[in-house]
Amino acid sequence: MERIKIYCDGGARGNPGPAALGVAIQIGKKSEEYFQFLGPLTNNEAEYQAALFGLKKLKHLIGSKKAKKTAVDVYSDSELLVNQISGLYKIRHVNLIPLFISLWNLTLDFEKVNFHAIPREENQKADALVNQALDEAARSQPLI
Repeated sequence: MERIKIYCDGGARGNPGPAALGVAIQIGKKSEEYFQFLGPLTNNEAEYQAALFGLKKLKHLIGSKKAKKTAVDVYSDSELLVNQISGLYKIRHVNLIPLFISLWNLTLDFEKVNFHAIPREENQKADALVNQALDEAARSQPLI
């Protein structure tokens, strides 16, 4: 069984505010990096979107058949996301419920998915990708 690591981060400038996600997928020694501007969301919504994006992108990269035989470790600096998906925290905000359900259902497409809360310092690549997406989106906005 192959093990793959996904580092994901989501963030919003303002809460809610312009949001983006950053994802780094490590398959063996190879690393793929992605970022995407999301538009106006909360920080927590952006964190969920990042985890969803990471698992969807991985499934696309390796295919559905291989996904069923793959263990995935998802690393996030969002304690809320990790503890909600692990069943330790209740979901109190209604806007997170559909994101939780989508993420939960997506985990079923893999052999096993483990979520790990890590300090922000250990998630610097994904965080940098979020900021890159936000900076690029801000530069593309008209001044007037």
